[in-house]
Amino acid sequence: MLGGESGHVGAFHPGDPVRRPGPDGREDGHGGGPAQDGRWDYPTLTRPPLPSGSPRPFAEENAAEAHYADLRALLLPAPAGAADDRALRGEDGWLPTEGFLKEFADDDERADLRQMLKDDGLRHIAARGWTTEDGTHTRIYLLRFDTSVIVDDLAGRLAPFGAPGYRLRGTETSVADEGFANLPWPGDFPRWAYTESKPYGAEQVRQAYLGAGDVLAVIVQSRKGTAASVPFRQTVTLQSQLLG
Repeated sequence: MLGGESGHVGAFHPGDPVRRPGPDGREDGHGGGPAQDGRWDYPTLTRPPLPSGSPRPFAEENAAEAHYADLRALLLPAPAGAADDRALRGEDGWLPTEGFLKEFADDDERADLRQMLKDDGLRHIAARGWTTEDGTHTRIYLLRFDTSVIVDDLAGRLAPFGAPGYRLRGTETSVADEGFANLPWPGDFPRWAYTESKPYGAEQVRQAYLGAGDVLAVIVQSRKGTAASVPFRQTVTLQSQLLG
C-alpha cells in the first residue's frame, strides 16, 4: 500500500486527461500514444462528469468517499487493437454477481463470497474485458457498496498480506507482487497486487485489488506462458486514476 506521489491524481478534475504511468509507475504523459517499453496504447482518458453539486470521491467534503459518477463510465477502456470480451458486458452494462464469481476456482470459496457480497449489500458490478494481440486476457470488475467501511473490510478478506484470500481459476500459488508494491503510487487509496509464482500451468495470472472508497476494483490479467508485468501495472494504475 502506497500513498500518492508528486502529480498525484487528486490534482485532476472531471474532464481533465488522466496521465499515463511509465514502466516504473511514474506518470509521463497522457493515457494514449504508442510506447516502446511494453505499455499498451490506451486512449486519452478523462473522468466522467459528476452530477451537479456532487464532490469527487476523495474530496474533503465527501466523508463517505462515495463515487457519484456512473460506475460504468469509470471503467478503463480497452487499449488499441484489443478484442472486446462480450461476456462481461452484462445487461445495460451491469454484470450479475455470478459473472464475477466465475473468476474464483473453488466451489466452497465461491459460495462464501456469494454470501459475503449479499451480506455486505453489493449494489452493482460494472465490468469490462479484452484480449490483446499477444494473447493477454484482461478483466476489470468494479463492485459498488454503500460505504467505504464495507469496502475496507471486504478488501481485507480478499487481499490479505502476502497472498490473495481466495484462489482465482487457473492459479495454483499466488504471492504478493513486491516489485509493484515498491513502485510510486499516485492513488488516494490502497492497492494490493499479486502474481502467480512458478511453477504455474499453461497460463500465468496476475491480480490486483483497489479499495477505492465505496468501490472495490478487481483487476485480473492472464496469458499463456508469462503475463508481462508492465501492461499489468499500467492497467492497474490507470484504472486507479479513473477512480480517484
